[in-house]
Amino acid sequence: MFTLLFICGSINYQMEVNMAYTFSNEIISDLHKDARGYRPSQGFYEMWNESSDDTKQEVWDMLIEEMQIRDQEEMELQRKALVELRASLRSVMKLMKCDWKVALRVLANAEDIDLEQDFDYFLWNQGVGFDDRNKISKLYKEAA
Repeated sequence: MFTLLFICGSINYQMEVNMAYTFSNEIISDLHKDARGYRPSQGFYEMWNESSDDTKQEVWDMLIEEMQIRDQEEMELQRKALVELRASLRSVMKLMKCDWKVALRVLANAEDIDLEQDFDYFLWNQGVGFDDRNKISKLYKEAA
């Protein structure tokens, strides 16, 4: 809580303002993992538990920002992976004069992966994102 003082014309106004905190002690570990890729250390927990609410909010906001950056980087990697998969499919299709489904099976077989059992795993292993994996899977099944 802090006091806000402002002047309007010749009248001074003063009001108490409650700063809303958005951090959560219950999910700080999850946020830390999403932001940094691993659970917090014992030292982090000790720092967190000894910190004021204002400091906790600053750490929380920093972790949110790190998570957003990490998410953007992950999306870019997934976009590049999809571009690479498409290029690989085109190469196999051109070389073997086949459709994309056959080319996909050839790529999966080269990695000893059975698409009938591990279709999603194969695409995940290529770095393809969740939404794109679902779209490709749906197209693959429809084209059967």
